[in-house]
Amino acid sequence: MSGPLDTPTAPVESAPGYRAGRTLPLRVEALRQWKRRRTLVMGGILVALPFVLIIAFAVGGDREGGSGRITLMDTATASGANFAATCLFVSAGFLLVIPVALFCGDTVASEASWSSLRYLLAAPVPRSRLLASKLAVALGYSAAAMVLLPVVALAAGTVAYGWGPLLLPTGGAVPAGDALFRLAVAVAFVFASQLVTAGLAFWLSTRTDAPLGAVGGAVGLTIVGNVLDAVTALGDWREYLPAHWQFAWIDALQPQLEWGGMVKGTAISLTYALVLFALAFRGFARKDIVS
Repeated sequence: MSGPLDTPTAPVESAPGYRAGRTLPLRVEALRQWKRRRTLVMGGILVALPFVLIIAFAVGGDREGGSGRITLMDTATASGANFAATCLFVSAGFLLVIPVALFCGDTVASEASWSSLRYLLAAPVPRSRLLASKLAVALGYSAAAMVLLPVVALAAGTVAYGWGPLLLPTGGAVPAGDALFRLAVAVAFVFASQLVTAGLAFWLSTRTDAPLGAVGGAVGLTIVGNVLDAVTALGDWREYLPAHWQFAWIDALQPQLEWGGMVKGTAISLTYALVLFALAFRGFARKDIVS
């Protein structure tokens, strides 16, 4: 049984003073998402991680690597900047995937699971406006998660290990002022590299009424991408996988900042993300909303 809400092309007579662009303001959607328990829990985890690592370094003490090769972990306690870079390194591969998948995958599917999606459209909120608002807020919270971890790590690391230059694993050091710019570039690229996960989660969120399915599907497909990148038999085909470039931000921690890998990785990630976002908008515009 279909009604006017189930048919995207059904004509809607506008009420006096109604403007589609004013429905579901971003501040309203942002406040709704802020009050969600998962937002606060995710924020708490990201804030807690640097302190957990500080305790781990205090308990474990300084250990010399057997291979003689200096890594970011070896320089983690050299300064607050080094500690922030280390936190970014240990979390970029998986932990920072979770908030992006959570914020982008839960946003539409949760409304469907609560049977409130059709009532939002009955406000009436145009479908494109609904998705645009939810996507903008989800990406905003995802970006905030990317920034929150290194900022807390930088502050906690500076208190624990002092303010100083960024010691590079390859040798040499970057002055403290320039190190902040290098870290900002690294964080910006990490966020750009996660846009594929955001696209996957958001597209799946428009296809299912199960939030965990959208979030888990996005995380699972991201892991599959990482596994495929480890298959050296794929040769140059791996360069078309977003996972192949996820640690290109390490180039920002070289004596001379190198942009090549980060530019390629951003282009690949953005291309996949735009396609997935377009599929989400196209599919949702034709979808029968029954919940």
